[in-house]
Parts: sequence; C-alpha cells; structure tokens
Amino acid sequence: MITTAERTRPTRKKQHLRQQLLFLYLSHPSPAADTIAWSRFDGASTEEHGSGDGEQPPYPSVLAAMRDGWRVIQVAQQAPPALGLEHRTAYLAYEFVLERLVETTHA
Repeated sequence: MITTAERTRPTRKKQHLRQQLLFLYLSHPSPAADTIAWSRFDGASTEEHGSGDGEQPPYPSVLAAMRDGWRVIQVAQQAPPALGLEHRTAYLAYEFVLERLVETTHA
C-alpha cells in the first residue's frame, strides 16, 4: 500500500555510478611533481577525450588531483634504467593512474 508521504514525494531520476580514469605522467616519481603528459577516459560522458587533448593538463600534479577527489590506483614504478641505457629515450616512466566514481542519470 502506498502512503500519502510516498505519493507526494517528488520522483528522482535513478542515479548510476560511472568510472572516470585519469593517467598522469609526471616529471619525477613524486606525486607532487609536474604533469608532463596525460590522458583521460570518462565512462560518465558520451564525449570522447584523446590523449593530451588540451593545452594544459587537467591537474598540475597527482597531489592536486587527489585534493580534488581522485583516488590513486597505481603509482609510478621505481625501476632504474639498465646499465648503458641511462640516456636513451623510451616510454614515460612516471605514470600514475587515478580514478573517481561519479553519478550520472543516463544508463
């Protein structure tokens, strides 16, 4: 049986949690180091974002992203380069993966 309070309660759209991922590449292994490259993937949006799709990174550091509610789920691996390869360029070494869950009304 539906009560009077339930009948007068405004209906709300059902909320769905969606994951957002943010990959930040830093100049040093410290979470406070400067962001030098980034990419993001937004499961809450229908828009596509590419790697480094803006002039400025979304956050200047991992620490700044953490202060805005992002959770760190992977930190940069601390592996020294092989002997003789100290000055060879390769992949960006200081990768941090962050995530947050956001509510959205679309399924």
